[in-house]
Amino acid sequence: MIQNIPSIDLIATGQKIKQLRVKAGISVKKLQEVFGFSTPQAIYKWQNGTAMPTLDNLVVLAAVLGVTLDDIIVTDGEWLYAVGA
Repeated sequence: MIQNIPSIDLIATGQKIKQLRVKAGISVKKLQEVFGFSTPQAIYKWQNGTAMPTLDNLVVLAAVLGVTLDDIIVTDGEWLYAVGA
């Protein structure tokens, strides 16, 4: 029986993406080029917490920013669970 399942905090994850991007000195325009997006809207949605990058895009984002997926994703809740008999 699962007691507490963490979920991704979209707002905090978006803030983290922006923080890591700025720290790495990478512009939104440069990320747009890396991902081949025609507009920067997806990146702004990620940063604003209104959308999450796909798993594939998260992997690329982590590589570009020089961090791990754990450094990007912010969760709320704890990994607490009990195994029933």
